[in-house]
Amino acid sequence: MKIQNKIIFILIAIFLLYTLLFSGFIYYSISNYAFTDFYKRLEIRAVTTAKIQLETEGDVNSIKEIRQEYLEKLPDEKEFIIAVTNNTIDFADVPEELPHSFLKEIIQKGTDNFGNGKKYYSGIKYRNALGKEYIVIISAENYFHSHHIAYLRNLMFTSLAYALLLSILLSYIFSQTLIQPINLVIERVQKINSENLHMRLPMPSKNDSLGKLVSTFNDMLNRLETSFETQKNFISNASHELNTPLTSIIGEADLALSRARQPQEYIEAIGVMLREAEKLDKKTKALLLLAETGFDGKSQKFDKVRIDQLVLDVVQTVEKINTQAKICIDFSLLPENPQKLKIKGNEQLLHLAVSNIILNACKYSDNKLVQVALAASDKMVIVIIRDSGIGIPESEIPYIYDPYFRASNTKNYEGYGIGLPLARNIIKMHDGELVISSVEHVGTTVQINIPLGNYTL
Repeated sequence: MKIQNKIIFILIAIFLLYTLLFSGFIYYSISNYAFTDFYKRLEIRAVTTAKIQLETEGDVNSIKEIRQEYLEKLPDEKEFIIAVTNNTIDFADVPEELPHSFLKEIIQKGTDNFGNGKKYYSGIKYRNALGKEYIVIISAENYFHSHHIAYLRNLMFTSLAYALLLSILLSYIFSQTLIQPINLVIERVQKINSENLHMRLPMPSKNDSLGKLVSTFNDMLNRLETSFETQKNFISNASHELNTPLTSIIGEADLALSRARQPQEYIEAIGVMLREAEKLDKKTKALLLLAETGFDGKSQKFDKVRIDQLVLDVVQTVEKINTQAKICIDFSLLPENPQKLKIKGNEQLLHLAVSNIILNACKYSDNKLVQVALAASDKMVIVIIRDSGIGIPESEIPYIYDPYFRASNTKNYEGYGIGLPLARNIIKMHDGELVISSVEHVGTTVQINIPLGNYTL
C-alpha cells in the first residue's frame, strides 16, 4: 500500500474514532438526562396528585392552583392511587399494566421508576394527614425521548456521514501536501546515477524533517562523488605508474630479442629490465601496504609507544636515508609529566608514517631546514612537521590523499604518490588525524594529532 493511502486511511480512522466517541458521549449524556429528568417530573406530579387527592380541602385548593399554573399536562398522562394496609396491597384492584414487582419496590423503598415501551411510570408511597398509606403512580409518554432524542440521533448520523466525506477530502488534501514534496525528491533521486553524481536535490525552504533528509542525502552524494572521483583518479594514476615500468621491461626485452647481440648488450638490457622491475616491485609493495593499512587495525599488534623517542628514531632513520637532510627538533612544548607522551600503538607503522612525512618535507624543500615540533596535552599528542619547499597548489589539495596522485609541481621529484595516503591510513588506525596546510612556493605544514583517550597507559 502506498504511503499516501496509508496516511489517508489513518487520518480517516482517527477522525471517525474521535467523532464516534464524542457523538456517543453526547447522545448517552442527553438520553440519560432525558430519562432522569422525566422521572423527576413524574415524581413531582405524583406528589402533587397525592396532596390533591388525599389531603384536606384547604390544602388542595392551593396545590391545584400551583399545578395548573406551573405543571403542564404530559402526553397520555394517567394517575393511579392504590391503598396500602400494613404494607400489603390487594392486587385484585391493581390495573394490569402495573407490575406487582414495581409496587413491591415502592412499598419497600418509598419510590421507584420503570419504563414499558413509550410509557414511563413513577410511583411514591404517601401517608396522608389521617395516617393512611397509599401508593400514588403517575404514567405518561416521554415525548422528549421518543421525538427529540430520535431527531438528535438522526442528526448525528447525518452529521457523521458529512463528517466522513469531509475527512476523506481533507485527508486527501493533507496527504497530497505532505507527500508531494517527497514524490518530487523520489523523482529527482531516480534521475541520479553514476554518470551524473554532480546533481543535487533542491533544498526545501523549511528546515523540517524533509529538509534534513534532503541535506543528509546531498551529503551522501558528496561522499559518493568524492569516492568515485578518487577511484577514477586512483585507477588512472595506478595504471600509468604500473604500466610505465612494464612497458619499459617489455620494450627492452623485445629490442634485445629482435636480433643476435653481443654479451655486453644483453647485460645492459637485463640491467635496464632489472631496474624497471625493482621500480615495479616497490610500487606494488607500497600499494599492498596501503591496502593493508586500510583495515581497522584490530589484527595489528599495539604496544606502549613513547612519541618523543619515536620522533628521535625517525629523524635518525631519515638522516641515514638522506644524508643531506637538515632537521631541527623542538621539544620546548613537551609536558613535565612523561606519561602524557605514552600511547598505545603500533611502533613500526607509526615510524613508517612519520618518516614518510619527514622524507617528503626534506625532498620537496630541496633539503632546506625542516622543523619538527612535539607537544602534548591532557587529550592528545601533537607532532608538527614544517618545511619551506615548493608547497601544494591550492586547487590540488583535495586530492593529496588519493593513491598515486602527485601534485603538478612535483614532476622534477621522484615519487610514487603513496607516502601521504599511507601515512593518513596509519594515523587513522590510531584514531588520529592528519591536518595539512600548504601554500605553493612557500611551504607545507603537517600536523599529526593522536588522542590519548583509552590509549594512555
